[in-house]
Amino acid sequence: MKILYALPATGNGHISRAIELYPILLQYGEVDFLVSGCNSHLAFPFPIKYKSKGISLFYNTHGAIDYYRFLQNIQVSKLLTEMRSLPVHKYDCIISDFEPLSAWACKINKKICIQMGHQASFIYNETPRPAKINATAEFIMQRYAPGNHYIGLHFAKYHPNIFPPVIQSSIFNSHPTEKNHITIYLQQYKLVKIVETLKIIQTIDLHIFHPEVKKPYQENNIYLYPIDKKLFNESFIDCRLILTGGGFETPAEALYMQKKMICIPIKSHYEQQCNVAALQQLGIVSVPTLDQHIVPLIHHQLNQKGNKHHPPFFMNTDLFISTLFEMWEKWRYEIPYEDIDFANAEKPYYNNH
Repeated sequence: MKILYALPATGNGHISRAIELYPILLQYGEVDFLVSGCNSHLAFPFPIKYKSKGISLFYNTHGAIDYYRFLQNIQVSKLLTEMRSLPVHKYDCIISDFEPLSAWACKINKKICIQMGHQASFIYNETPRPAKINATAEFIMQRYAPGNHYIGLHFAKYHPNIFPPVIQSSIFNSHPTEKNHITIYLQQYKLVKIVETLKIIQTIDLHIFHPEVKKPYQENNIYLYPIDKKLFNESFIDCRLILTGGGFETPAEALYMQKKMICIPIKSHYEQQCNVAALQQLGIVSVPTLDQHIVPLIHHQLNQKGNKHHPPFFMNTDLFISTLFEMWEKWRYEIPYEDIDFANAEKPYYNNH
């Protein structure tokens, strides 16, 4: 079997998941990777067959999405050319982790595409949303990378086609402890902003991981590290508290290890607002921005005893992949996009799955 696995390099979570799934996918056939975007800070330890500039997110100095840079870096004509030329017909199974180039290439060429990943869970209405629904963001998120079938990953089983998060093996097999440090991963903020806000905390070490740091160094009780998977996991596994954004993979791993957690979603990032809504249902604390008000909250969280809010919603990655291919076997002979009237349907197509 020939498998095309497409993922965006718009963050480190998609890459971490691909790294974990790659050796398991090899048991099912030959795997080629398509990577689009340019926002990741992790190396790719797998061969990349196709690479595209794609569509990437950028952030301003206030921790919000920079829509001007986002739109400025989109090259529509080039994207359309790449969609038409991508040889999806050469592959038996196409798995897209919210990657638009492969998804639209499949739609153009009437090829079945499986949307697999966290964003796929938002096709289902049961997945938590914030109190204020952003209709524009919903429209974009649900049509950005269209598929024929959607296998979602989320914190809880909101729908039968939603599965547990893919936990990297170094975390899955770890033995977490609580040493005297906080692990901090807030790449949407400038490094100076993080340091200036948190340096008042003196009773515990701060491990800050940030793309502006080129090599590890220390300032008093503040330890600064570059984005390094091994170093981050070592800190993460033994931290007393994780301070992170409203993404998916890091909070999911924190839930798995039953870590205390404070989330700060990226401003104007609707998906992260949805994630925070789901985390709040599980008892996780979140704040809208990084400022001086977070310091007493950190101390309060550190003084809390026990973590009784974490759900036992996790599964072996091998079992997840075998389940995915069992589902694919049922779908593989369908005629994709046959007789689907996207424009005039009473309900959006994604709600019928």
